[in-house]
Amino acid sequence: MTATVDGNAAIDRLRMQNAAVPEAGATLTIADIAERTGVTAHTLRYYERIGLLDVERDGAGHRVYGPAEYRRVVFLNRMRMTGMPIRELQRYVALVREGEQTMPERLALMLAHREAVRRQLAELTFALETIDFKITAYGGDCPV
Repeated sequence: MTATVDGNAAIDRLRMQNAAVPEAGATLTIADIAERTGVTAHTLRYYERIGLLDVERDGAGHRVYGPAEYRRVVFLNRMRMTGMPIRELQRYVALVREGEQTMPERLALMLAHREAVRRQLAELTFALETIDFKITAYGGDCPV
């Protein structure tokens, strides 16, 4: 991808993931999923091995990903970007598999993780302010 929003190709890729959800009934290969999500085929196979993904196989034994698997990969990718540990993701996926009765526990897990991400953002904002201070001290400009 050459065009970027705000000059950040990684964020562009994440935004495009929302537009790249396969249509109902459509299937994708592991290579297609890797390309659309930016998650490597190796990582996808790992996620399957540790129980984060359930992927059907075609008659030839190749993995077949549909819209639900695509959305799960995007979700897992975003949670990993926020620092959610694999064990916590495994717990979350296990709760999803247990059904609707686990929604309160899933909500509690997401609320706790959101709070951890907010703390991390505050720390990173403070660190960025320190960097901006140093840049300004050295005579540079820090665009807003």
